[in-house]
Amino acid sequence: MAYQEILYEVEGPMALITINRAEKHNAISLDTLAELQDAVALAGADDDVRVLTITGAGGRAFASGSDLSEVLHRDLKKALEPIVQGLADQLERTPKPTIAAIDGICMGGGLEVALGCDLRIATPNSRFATPEGKLGLIPGGGACARLPRIVGRGWGLEMMLMGDPIDAERALSIGLVTRLVEKEELLPEARRMAAQLAEFAPFVPRTMKAMVHFGMEASMAGALMFEKYAQGALVQTQDKQEGITAFLEKRKPEFKGK
Repeated sequence: MAYQEILYEVEGPMALITINRAEKHNAISLDTLAELQDAVALAGADDDVRVLTITGAGGRAFASGSDLSEVLHRDLKKALEPIVQGLADQLERTPKPTIAAIDGICMGGGLEVALGCDLRIATPNSRFATPEGKLGLIPGGGACARLPRIVGRGWGLEMMLMGDPIDAERALSIGLVTRLVEKEELLPEARRMAAQLAEFAPFVPRTMKAMVHFGMEASMAGALMFEKYAQGALVQTQDKQEGITAFLEKRKPEFKGK
């Protein structure tokens, strides 16, 4: 597929997906959304890709939200479709770790895309908001469910009800992002993270990701039991044997994904 609104490239173990609508602050149109979904599926099916990173072009925005020129004419039938929620769900479900590399504006539907990622890193000039209430709407791409789970009920409600932007330092302090790096270090940091994740046995990051997402929805007893079954599966792999043997022999492990 020839992409018009995004860029897609594979850099070693990392697939880099760039929202490429800088002239519109990377607002997410329905066409953008379709291309993003296709690219995430493409990366997910590529055995050489171990990590997916999403970023925005132009240096002013990760994504400013859904394209309001389309939302203006959206009816009930269209609003009930997954739209941005579908992409965020796809990012959450894909077994490979996902990183949102954020520089600048990250608001509305753009923030909801980032919330679907496993890890969020940002630059100091980044700004985050759920301003839908000021437009006569509520977030419809997953923020009502994901944001409070990530930052807690208090800050989730503060951001959604008030609709005001928070800065990068505040985002870091409440756990919305986990790393702040200078602008020129944003993608190099994502590459370093991807390289580190790629050194793990392939089953490890995907199993950890599944355990966390399942555990957040399950009872504590159910999550703990599922964790033990998952550990029981991994303890039987060749990679577990190699990992422990390499540690004891003080050498780098050679994992095979088996």
